[in-house]
Amino acid sequence: MKLSLYWGSASPFVRKVMVVAHELGIEDRIERRDSAAHPVDRDTRIQEFNPLAKVPAACTEDGTVLYDSRVICEYLDATAGGGLFPAAGPARWTALRRQALADGLLDAALLIRYETTIRPQPQQWPLWIEKQRQKVDDALDAMTADLPEDGCHDIGAIACACALGWLDFRFPDYGWRETRPALDAWHSAFETRPAMTATRPSA
Repeated sequence: MKLSLYWGSASPFVRKVMVVAHELGIEDRIERRDSAAHPVDRDTRIQEFNPLAKVPAACTEDGTVLYDSRVICEYLDATAGGGLFPAAGPARWTALRRQALADGLLDAALLIRYETTIRPQPQQWPLWIEKQRQKVDDALDAMTADLPEDGCHDIGAIACACALGWLDFRFPDYGWRETRPALDAWHSAFETRPAMTATRPSA
């Protein structure tokens, strides 16, 4: 199995794909294509694999295009037989729910970043930023109340760890750890996994 992947070093969704690849031991089968995804100045190269010009976007050896991160991660797991997506049953729904929560946290945090770094300052909407931050805080509280079990490294745990890592990367002063010591401890331990240390974001 080989996969061509439009990739960005700072994207938490790309990181999720690469963590899955490392956990499955197939990272060397992924051809990484540089990209510069942007919500305004769209990188049209990415449209070869995704009409939305968003990363991650991938293409298999037989020409099947895959997007977004959830689809690509499940494809990698199914192809490699890794078990990061549990079989149908309670464990699967828990993992998928955790992934959805982590992706939702990132969606809200990205909207804050776009509002504060891309939109011209006179056009920024403080109430919008506040409401997105409330979503991030609510997601963090939900994660704290639903920590993955010790040793769990399925797609739900991976997604949560990547989301928290991106908050640290883009919002180093957010201060989520101070009031959530259990989540802090879980994430600090999970970040030591080789798949996580190999995929840390960079600007």
